[in-house]
Amino acid sequence: MAGKMSKKTWLIVAILIIAVGAIVGIALSRNSPSPSEFTLPIITWDETTISSLEGTPVVLVFWSISCYWCRQQLPYFEDVAQQNEEEIKVIAINIRDSASRIQTFFGDYEPTMTIALDNNREAFADYCLAYNNTRGAIPFTLFVDSEGIIKDVQIGAFRSEAELRDTVDSII
Repeated sequence: MAGKMSKKTWLIVAILIIAVGAIVGIALSRNSPSPSEFTLPIITWDETTISSLEGTPVVLVFWSISCYWCRQQLPYFEDVAQQNEEEIKVIAINIRDSASRIQTFFGDYEPTMTIALDNNREAFADYCLAYNNTRGAIPFTLFVDSEGIIKDVQIGAFRSEAELRDTVDSII
């Protein structure tokens, strides 16, 4: 019976085939010329798509109010948005909170960066899969150049505003 494979061997082969397929799929998606197209509601009740920003570098940061590190670095992103308003678009995409909770969080302050919602977490899940954020960690930041190509990805928080600025400068 040396010519027949056992159930255990078949299982191992099947797992290896699935793993290789997943790795190849992720590698191919990383070379995609543009990020996935999603329409995300903005807390001002408008909507935006990545393609509507074509020709403009974009910083996408996925965040939540309950995430300490997300709240810590939001001022960094706001400063980048204010100081580079003509050159880059910063979109902070909340993945957990309601529009009313986000509006309460910001109060009377109107951020320069765009605050979007990903209520069903579809965009977040797609980017996590495509850019190796297997644990779904936030903050999760993607840097998209003016041609729509994702040039850099940061899983977790930036250590400083200077670190964020250096990454932004590399895509402008």
